[in-house]
This record gives sequence, structure tokens and C-alpha cells, in this order.
Amino acid sequence: LGVDVFFGGGRFGGADRVEVGGATLVFRRAVLATGSRPALPPIPGLAEAGFLTNETVFDLAERPARLAVIGGGAIGCELAQAFARLGSRVTLLESGPRLLPRDDPDAAAVVVAALSRDGVDVRTGIRIERVEPADAAARLAMAGEALEADRILVATGRVPNVEDAGLDAAGIESGPGGVRVDDRLRTTNPRVWAAGDVVGPLRFTHLSDAHARIAVRNALFPGSAKASDLVVPWVTYTDPEVAHVGHTPESAAEAGIEVDTFTVELRDVDRAILDGTTGGFVRVHARKGKGEIVGATLVAPHAGETIGEVTLAMTAGIGLAKLSETIHPYPTVAEALRRTGDAHRRKSLTPRAKWVIEKWLAWRR
Repeated sequence: LGVDVFFGGGRFGGADRVEVGGATLVFRRAVLATGSRPALPPIPGLAEAGFLTNETVFDLAERPARLAVIGGGAIGCELAQAFARLGSRVTLLESGPRLLPRDDPDAAAVVVAALSRDGVDVRTGIRIERVEPADAAARLAMAGEALEADRILVATGRVPNVEDAGLDAAGIESGPGGVRVDDRLRTTNPRVWAAGDVVGPLRFTHLSDAHARIAVRNALFPGSAKASDLVVPWVTYTDPEVAHVGHTPESAAEAGIEVDTFTVELRDVDRAILDGTTGGFVRVHARKGKGEIVGATLVAPHAGETIGEVTLAMTAGIGLAKLSETIHPYPTVAEALRRTGDAHRRKSLTPRAKWVIEKWLAWRR
């Protein structure tokens, strides 16, 4: 496509130049997209004992008999379940009170039940004091007990790659969460934009793609695209999947938004009954008294394929009433979304509206 590619460790040499492989590239505009790497918890002995991350775990040539997973977020839950199904004895250790802390608590409970059925030993509220060597393995010392594992998988989040980029030379400010940008993804150097994991706080491949489109548009053209306009879904690829977009009731309350919540259990959805996958739900949050969708959580097989419909509705300003009017194929799990719209319409039937309808129908007789 006519792009000049330079291989090597690149770093800013000034406000308008990048140095790479002995060459100096002068630019009018630049985009910083150095990504992120796995975050490592400050556990004494962990580095010496050796560990896996979501980037190195796929280099394993043999299945570990005993796997300790540190971190109960999306990556930890996904890989814990995968290795349990491969036959490893998996222990999932989370320092917080529950798994998937950014997701709906009921969704997290469904995932915990699924992990337990697959044989994962889920432990929350765990503080690992140190890691010690053991015979052909490692020992994780915790309060009052110890856990031996053949391999340790660390899944405690990600940190931005900013240390070796020469940001100071370019006048680009950064912090623990990443590079400082405005709503148009412009850094404190007016010539440089940043996109993807290096910006944070959400770090998803699909968000990096959306960031890239905004950064390039605003850098090269008279652009006004804003990152705050993005409606960002995310999916935890366990079985069942947990898909989320927008607010939870807790985050909505923090933002001063009152919500009505509509939930359809999969045990009431014919397709889920047919498939034997009734242990989930579809939950939509709408602005109180209105049909404006402000968030949703789906817990179902392939929920990630369905959350796009809600994301589109939120992006386009399509409310629950329109979801109710939209014909969904039967039988599908997505039909549950229409039923949340039906529930909204029933709730919006005020006593006065009901009285008017009753009078109208009585007159029509």
C-alpha cells in the first residue's frame, strides 16, 4: 500500500522526530501505538519461580498437571476453564471478593458455577505472600496454607508500553494508566496522537481498531471524532460467554443516571431450552421512565455475537421500543432482546393510559 516500514526499536528523538535503527525520521504527524504487556503482581519469588502469561502460555508443549492461575478477570477465567477442560487440575486465585469485578455480579456468579462444574477450584479474597521453589514445581504461600503447582499463569491485567518510547524528548505526558490524551486522542505534543492499549483504561483489540480510526482521521484531516462517542462492548470468552456494553446499575448510579432494568432468564427462552443452555440471562438497563438503552449484559453461549445488536442500538440511539418492534427469528437466543423491549412497553403502560385504553375498548364493543 505504499507504506515505508522500518524494523527496530523506535523512540522519539524530539518533538518532531523518531529514531529507529540508526535512522532519524522527521514527521509532521505521528501516532503512538506501542500497546501493552502483562502486568506482574509484586509477589516475592514469582519471577524466580517462573510464570506464564496470556502471551506465553500458548508456547506450552505439554499440559501442566497442576496449574495455578493468579487473577480472576476475563483472561484468568477463560484460561482456567480451558485448561480444566484439557485435563489440568486448576486453582484460580483472585485477591478481590469476586471474579469478573467489572461485570454484572449475577453474570460473575454464572461463570463461577460453570468453572466449578468443570473442576476449577475458585478461591477469592486470596493474598499470595510469596512463591517458593518446590520439587519440579512451585509453592504459593498464602495465609495459613500453601498450594503447589507445576506451572503458574499470571493474569492480573496489562500495563502500557511507554518506558522506552522517548516520551520526555517529545513532550508527551504519561502516567500509570498510559499516555495522556484529549477526547480526540491527541497527546500533549500537538503533533502526536495515541491509540490503543497505550491509552487505556479499557484494553481490547476491537477498541484499538476504533482508536486507530479516530487518531488517523483527526491527525490527517480536519477531524472532530471523539473517543467519548464510542460505545464499547466487551466479551469474556468462557462457556457461557459474558458480553457487556455500557453501564451497570452501579456505574449508572455513579453517573447520576436512574435506570429501569429488564431481565429475561434463558430458562424462559425456547432456543436455550432446546440447546440445554438455560443457565444465563439477558439484562438491559434503560434510562428510568424512557426506552433509551444505557447498558446491557448477556450471559449465554455466543453472547458476543448478540451484544453487537445492543451496541448498534446504543450507537444509533435506538431504544427498547424499537427492539420490541423488531422481528427476531424464532427460536433464537437473540429473541430475548425483543422480550426486554416488550417488558419496557408493559412497564410504560401508566394507569392513565390503561384507563384510556379500557374506555376505548369498552366503547368499541
